[in-house]
Amino acid sequence: MQFHTWEPAYEAILRDFGYDRDGDEAARDELAALVSDFDVSRLDATGETVAVVGAAPALPDDLDAVADADRVFAASTAADVLRERGLAVDVHVTDLDKNPETSRELAREGTPVAAHAHGDNRDLVAEWVPKLDGANVLGTTQARPVDGVRNFGGFTDGDRAAFLADAVGAERLRFAGWDFDDAPDDAKRRKLRWAARLLTWLEDRRDERYPILDGHRDLDWLP
Repeated sequence: MQFHTWEPAYEAILRDFGYDRDGDEAARDELAALVSDFDVSRLDATGETVAVVGAAPALPDDLDAVADADRVFAASTAADVLRERGLAVDVHVTDLDKNPETSRELAREGTPVAAHAHGDNRDLVAEWVPKLDGANVLGTTQARPVDGVRNFGGFTDGDRAAFLADAVGAERLRFAGWDFDDAPDDAKRRKLRWAARLLTWLEDRRDERYPILDGHRDLDWLP
């Protein structure tokens, strides 16, 4: 996705949450200083089914949907659940706010880690990105991309994983471990609403239907 296509959605998110664009851009630049330019062709999923795995409590009940996928893009702590059950993770998508040791272990083992920088996690980026095997770190941002840091679209770890899978050519997206009602507070509820909006947009762009969005589609909002 080109940034000019993503930018209207990004600006709407900034307005809704009152986020500071300058903070996102500063975080992006700090990440760019810590990472190399990752070869995204390593993630090529052309013609493949990619399981986009979220960290909802119901994930253990969805593992069949993961086991026979061609690739597994795991968001945040979903990677821990999958590894505990002997399932491989092909890409870990994270802003490093939960279990960053998992990101370090995966990168050390050769698994690509899409490490995301935004205005609220600059301390985590500074602490943890240098501890990751740099050859396996894909830097991402929600702001305008720069050399070494990409923007594939998406806001939360989960929907960023879906947009990444789309960007690398996935023929089919399969969702496991998702629950848009699993919100312990208002901030999380609003983030999940945006995840649903963005996945509705992605669904529309790909001319697909994702059952996880049933009852959560926001068709009145498209950038």
